[in-house]
Amino acid sequence: MTRDPRFDILFEPIKIGPVIAKNRFYQVPHCNGMGHARPRAHAAMRGVKAEGGWAVVSTEEVEIHPSSDLSPFIEGRLWDDRDLPGLALMTDAVHRHGALAAIELVHAGMNALNHYSREIAMAPSPIANPASYVPAQARGMNKTDIRDYRRWHRDAALRARRAGFDIIYVYAGHGLSLAMHFLQSRHNHRSDEYGGSLVNRARLLRELIEDTKEAVGADCGVAVRFAVDELRGADGINAQSEGREVVAMLAELPDLWDVNVSDWSNDSQTSRFAPEGYQEAFVRFVKTVTTKPVVGVGRFTSPDAMVSQIRRGVLDMIGAARPSIADPFLPSKIERGDVDDIRECIGCNVCVSGDYTMTPIRCTQNPTMGEEWRKGWHPESVPPRSGNDSFLVIGAGPSGLECARVLGRRGYTVHLADAAEQFGGRVTRESRLPGLAAWARVRDYRLNQLNAMQNVELLRGSRVTAEEVLQFGATQVVIATGARWRRDGVGRANARLIPGFDATHNVFTPDDVLDGMIGPVVVFDDDHYYLGAVLAEKLRLEGHDVTLVTPAERVSAWTVNTLEQHAIQKRVLDLGIGVYTNRNLVEFDGSRVVLECTYTARHTIASAAAILTVTARLPNDELAQSLLAAPTAAAGIVAVTSIGDCFAPSTIAAAVYAGHRHAREFDRLPADEVPFRRELTGISEP
Repeated sequence: MTRDPRFDILFEPIKIGPVIAKNRFYQVPHCNGMGHARPRAHAAMRGVKAEGGWAVVSTEEVEIHPSSDLSPFIEGRLWDDRDLPGLALMTDAVHRHGALAAIELVHAGMNALNHYSREIAMAPSPIANPASYVPAQARGMNKTDIRDYRRWHRDAALRARRAGFDIIYVYAGHGLSLAMHFLQSRHNHRSDEYGGSLVNRARLLRELIEDTKEAVGADCGVAVRFAVDELRGADGINAQSEGREVVAMLAELPDLWDVNVSDWSNDSQTSRFAPEGYQEAFVRFVKTVTTKPVVGVGRFTSPDAMVSQIRRGVLDMIGAARPSIADPFLPSKIERGDVDDIRECIGCNVCVSGDYTMTPIRCTQNPTMGEEWRKGWHPESVPPRSGNDSFLVIGAGPSGLECARVLGRRGYTVHLADAAEQFGGRVTRESRLPGLAAWARVRDYRLNQLNAMQNVELLRGSRVTAEEVLQFGATQVVIATGARWRRDGVGRANARLIPGFDATHNVFTPDDVLDGMIGPVVVFDDDHYYLGAVLAEKLRLEGHDVTLVTPAERVSAWTVNTLEQHAIQKRVLDLGIGVYTNRNLVEFDGSRVVLECTYTARHTIASAAAILTVTARLPNDELAQSLLAAPTAAAGIVAVTSIGDCFAPSTIAAAVYAGHRHAREFDRLPADEVPFRRELTGISEP
């Protein structure tokens, strides 16, 4: 295929100071749970992005000094020269594919927890970290501290150049850096030349840009990442006033402006709460006040939307973090005309959870993300088949679809069967819920690929029995029949059936709601991810009275890890849904529920005509269990394997990963081996 000429503008080179980006695709800095602790994995992940056509590939935030220690979070680190080899692994991997490597230098100021270094956090003025409950405060910086900070930043820029970076960031975004803290009047209470007026509060940012330009500007582009709006109205920086004024004031100093909104949860909103290109309203002024190239983000996956941003003068370069995670080869696919092959980001923010859990990044759409080095997985290539096995995959949910796709790519003969006429399993059902339409991309990407494979047959509306499996003739049987929600209330808070749940017909599960039933209801959410709240939202939008009860301290508690908990709870409250937190549901008699405080065990009685219990799931493993007792060897079946939710219910991302892993590895690793490479700490003299 050939590139659509409408997209030619995306492949024009862009000058960034003394360096040139080969096209307009810019992977902006993003965290990944690998950083300084796993430099080989980090380098391989960034290298795949460069291979996929991104002209600029950036690090995550990189600490420049022990007083900016972000532990336990695993970010980049550039405290001294000993950190150079790990970072050089990344620049080498990026340069190998003709891309520019960018580094985001950061001093986190009052946001630095310093749990490892035990240094005292610093801020423009004495203040407690507003984003943490750590019982410690940052000290106010004096003039010597400011001079030291400028020196640390300059030294880090020089080290970064020695490590091979082409673009050096001055970071004033997300409310996570000293430069931003000085700009924020609510945190900067100084009365000297670094406080008071906006000119004074912007002085440090100006000095950092000038210092960096003087130190490395002849060889490296100098970028400024700046949040032009904090979405706090008059209490914060906003695009109509101080955000615009800062850009205008410093317009021509950097070589590139990387602009967004703050904080991180606003910058990386999930698709449930923001559409593609949602930041345009805040950043479109930037190109009217500077001649320097501008990069911005908006979860861009559509090349038409990208072209529109450029032609309308909103952006010069298309910035992406999450779309580059979902498909590292997005630019290459557009360039060669394979737009339908793009693995589009669904905006679920599972990638963010890697940072919050301090583990390697993962992705719902791209199961190879984070596995490039430790498993040797590549998003666009799989090993060829190793034998003459044929496969029957039963269940066309996210796990079965991915397993069949990869097996087909490997060259095996595959039959994919599902009892439903429409493939997709839980993805198809859940994508009909409010705000989750983009999740259908998990199904659509895989079906698009499967439909093009001559060696894969799709069997819709085919409920397969154990007897039919034995007669089918496949040598490998994969069971991916999903899971069903429990009706007995058993979950995290209750290890036994909740009294009354077995004696009434007014106890429903998410499966019932997805099938289109029930009215006024108490939602008991002991799952703590997105589903309980989104089902409550669906029922409320249909006009029903809804109350949400959870044993957790907040609604959808785990979604703190996907940056959307605050937005979810706000949505619930705005809709008028009643909320009981820190309450376990311990009894239901058909007309009322007994709620028990998780701290005092005191009981509260509430009216309830029906219960929607969102607790735990049971694997649909009946077929698998039948086959375990059947004479499979006599039928020529080598192996029967359960994958995804029918093996162990989890997230959609975990289901996709399970399908991918089985298809890649069923013929490769002995069960008793560690299934991936590890980066072990070397012991040497200090």
